[in-house]
Amino acid sequence: MTHLLPSEPISSLDAYLATDIGGLGVDAAQRMGPEATIDLITASGLRGRGGGGFPTGRKWAGIAGQAGTRRYLVCNGAEGEPGTFKDRALLRANPYQVVEGMIIAAFAIGADEAYICVKASFEREREAITRAIQEMQAAGICSECVVNVVAGPDEYLFGEEKAMLEVIEGKPPLPRWFPPYEHGLFAAGPQPGWEAAGGAGQGPNPTLVNNVETLANVPHILANGADWFRSMGTPESPGTVVATVIGDTAVAGVGEVELGTPLRSVIDAVGGGPRPGRSVKAVFSGVANPVVTTEQLDVPVSYEGFAAIGSGMGAAGFIVHDDTACMVDAAYRMSRFLSIESCGQC
Repeated sequence: MTHLLPSEPISSLDAYLATDIGGLGVDAAQRMGPEATIDLITASGLRGRGGGGFPTGRKWAGIAGQAGTRRYLVCNGAEGEPGTFKDRALLRANPYQVVEGMIIAAFAIGADEAYICVKASFEREREAITRAIQEMQAAGICSECVVNVVAGPDEYLFGEEKAMLEVIEGKPPLPRWFPPYEHGLFAAGPQPGWEAAGGAGQGPNPTLVNNVETLANVPHILANGADWFRSMGTPESPGTVVATVIGDTAVAGVGEVELGTPLRSVIDAVGGGPRPGRSVKAVFSGVANPVVTTEQLDVPVSYEGFAAIGSGMGAAGFIVHDDTACMVDAAYRMSRFLSIESCGQC
């Protein structure tokens, strides 16, 4: 039950338009109008796939409801969480669905411009998304939406949404105090902890920041409907999720699975299971989430499933440790990463 990761990469607009959703989402949004588009995303139950799981429709409605200022859309493709490769996999497999999702989101919130941010080192992904934008603009699909590609630094904090706005404005990737919906891109006036944008904008300029995978889902929902999306997953976590499985497994893999699938089954399906003769001791679902132990491997991969065991699903990046692993060393490596990349800066 997959729709985000095609069996073969889609490398041209013609190939995308030949699929069962190519361009249909934009058409549906334009027929429905911005408010009904947001209502449909809300009804679908889509939640942010960047790690937080916030309801996407509610986020869009909050930005659209703020009047009198410029609005911006930012697509976060600065994947930096250890154990994740989902956004890069999506940009390689089908960048067109991501661009179409951006166009729909920008239309729904009335954005003046859109930005997609990837690390400068992600050359293959940057080339794919740039090609997709150019082809869609040339075809008139993206003619009224300015989409900018921003190549950022390799720092982990570049992926933090407030730090990402700083990078777009040409500053180092250090988070601001206020979230993007309160104080967005090119907003006038300073706030504690960052420099003013030099009067480049007016007012707070509320800015919508969504993850690559979140926006990749949007054209599918517009083309197929909320009920179709809710036919997959769980009531609280509808749809599918693109999971990464690495570590002490037969292979390192990326695969799309239905939300609610037991973690044990995801490890088997995406990572080929533990190595021969070994068993899973622990799984980390992100550097800041509590570890999932052997006794918890049947936890449903969903936001509520991981919350029930006192952990978090994060961005569905699963680092597997088998019975030969030293967990003291694993904890040291996680702590060292956070110390270098994050501590004291956000």
